Amino acid sequence: MAKNEPDPWFSFVRAHRALIKEIERRLAQAGLPAYAWYDVLWSLESGKNGMRRMHELADNLVIERYNLTRLIDRLEQERLVVRSRSAEDGRAAYATITEEGRALRKKMWKVYQSAVAELFLSQFDDEERARLATALDRATALARGSGADTGN
Repeated sequence: MAKNEPDPWFSFVRAHRALIKEIERRLAQAGLPAYAWYDVLWSLESGKNGMRRMHELADNLVIERYNLTRLIDRLEQERLVVRSRSAEDGRAAYATITEEGRALRKKMWKVYQSAVAELFLSQFDDEERARLATALDRATALARGSGADTGN
C-alpha cells in the first residue's frame, strides 16, 4: 500500500481496539462486568430457549473453546448461566442463560448500546452503514470458509 493511501485494515483493527477499550471503561464505571460477559449472555439469550451447545457458542463468538469454558465457569459461579449435558448424547454440553443473566445483559446493553451509537454508528450515514456491514459480513464469511477456522 502506498504511503499516503488509507489503510482500512489498520484503521479497522485500531478502531475495534479503541472502541472495546472505551466500552470496557464505561461498563466498569457503571459497576458492570467485562464486555466478554455481554457477548456470551447475548449469544445465549438469542439462542433457542436461551440455550446453545458449547461448541455452537464458541463458533458464534469466534472464541477458543478452552477460553469459553473458563468464561462459562465464571458466569455459572455468578448464577448467570447454567450448564447441562444432553440426555441423548452425554458428550454434548449446553449453556443456558438464567433470569439473572438476562437482567444483567439488559443493564449492560444500556451502556454498550450508548457507546456504540455515540462513538461508532454516528460516524456513518445509512448507506455507509449498510455498505460497511455488508463488506464486514463478506470478510467474516470468507475467513470462516477458508478452512483455517478449526472450530477450537
